[in-house]
Amino acid sequence: MAQPVIDGPRREAPSGKAKQLIVILHGYGADGNDLITIGAEWQKIFPDAVCVAPNAHEACQQMPMGRQWFNLTDRNPLERWNGACAAQPIIDSFVDAEMAKYGLADKDVALVGFSQGAMMALHTGLRRKQRPAGIISYSGLLIGPEHLKETVTHTAATAPPIFLLHGSADGVVPVQSLFLSTNALGEAGIPSQWHLSVGLEHNIDPQGILLGALFLANCFGLPYPAMLRR
Repeated sequence: MAQPVIDGPRREAPSGKAKQLIVILHGYGADGNDLITIGAEWQKIFPDAVCVAPNAHEACQQMPMGRQWFNLTDRNPLERWNGACAAQPIIDSFVDAEMAKYGLADKDVALVGFSQGAMMALHTGLRRKQRPAGIISYSGLLIGPEHLKETVTHTAATAPPIFLLHGSADGVVPVQSLFLSTNALGEAGIPSQWHLSVGLEHNIDPQGILLGALFLANCFGLPYPAMLRR
């Protein structure tokens, strides 16, 4: 059976010349429209960036109007691992096609995700043949930490920069997931940064969007815009 081809809402580079690509992966039961507005905020800072939020390849079993990267019947780690491994090549192919379309390389690409999309951003970004510019995980979880050393493409010296952000009041993906993920990455020799938003539930707040912009500026080797130096 042919591999599914995904696409979704996008915002072309305001400058008219794409120099960066930001791929934003939505959460379980949502679609690309849920997060493309973050791209609009970031493009005020990065006018050369294309932002695209592909819709996941599967209809969500529990929320038929939305999409899913993999099914979630329970909190079974094996189900998450198998689902992530199945979705990874679909996202990889999408990123490859987008890079070819705009004439960009992996060093120009950032993978960003929220919730289940954050799980896929981490899972895929760590296993790309060439390291992406960076990975941002909002309210996510590192899937299959026990498989890191045997399946990741990159060593500590070549791993992409990783930024994990989480709300302390998250009732969907508990905040413990942040610390379990950073610890697992550290044990595998992969550095990461993290930020805890006190009182935030399962969401992305304005501070998280701002911190994400600062992280992306560093990943892309761009100077911090004046509006971010306050």
